Amino acid sequence: MRQILRPAILAAALVAASVAVAQTAAPAKVADTSKGKALVDAKGMTLYTFDRDTAGKSACNGQCAQNWPPLMAAANASASGDWSVVTRDDGFKQWAYKGKPLYLWVKDTKPGEVTGDGVNNVWRVAMP
Repeated sequence: MRQILRPAILAAALVAASVAVAQTAAPAKVADTSKGKALVDAKGMTLYTFDRDTAGKSACNGQCAQNWPPLMAAANASASGDWSVVTRDDGFKQWAYKGKPLYLWVKDTKPGEVTGDGVNNVWRVAMP
């Protein structure tokens, strides 16, 4: 009986470990763009920062957030290292890197595009 339980216990431990790793994985990755290395979402879409945001607070709401969708975080997301989670004015959670909330740009249509860089001189490609 003991021999049969060992593989089952090992399998359960591996599943638990993989879930823990998945929960602590960074919400974005680094990719090469025409602007150099940039943070991108899981689909490879470039992420941006907004100069009008203050430390840990998004200033992009309403119409702004329709054009610049926030990189949303799950309500129970846990952050570590350079990653943090900020609460938006609407109560939803958003990922931030080094305290700067992150956004996508609706006019970027393909992974690696950086058409949002410099828009209104307040939007910047998020650099690692």
